[in-house]
Amino acid sequence: MAKRRKDFDYDKLTPQELMRFEVARELGLDDKIVAGGWGALSAQESGRIGGIIAGRNRKKRAAQLPERDEDTKLP
Repeated sequence: MAKRRKDFDYDKLTPQELMRFEVARELGLDDKIVAGGWGALSAQESGRIGGIIAGRNRKKRAAQLPERDEDTKLP
């Protein structure tokens, strides 16, 4: 089955897609996405982008959690 080509418009990206695109730019995949859309990426490339985003989200959530006091034990 052929992949459907979707025109890429940077101005219409959602915040989530914008983050994906910025990670893709860091990996050097931005030209490939602009030329062929998100569907032009291989599974490995998409997975790498998703892994980086997941790691960043994990770090962001950890930074937002209140620090736990070592002396206070939870039951």
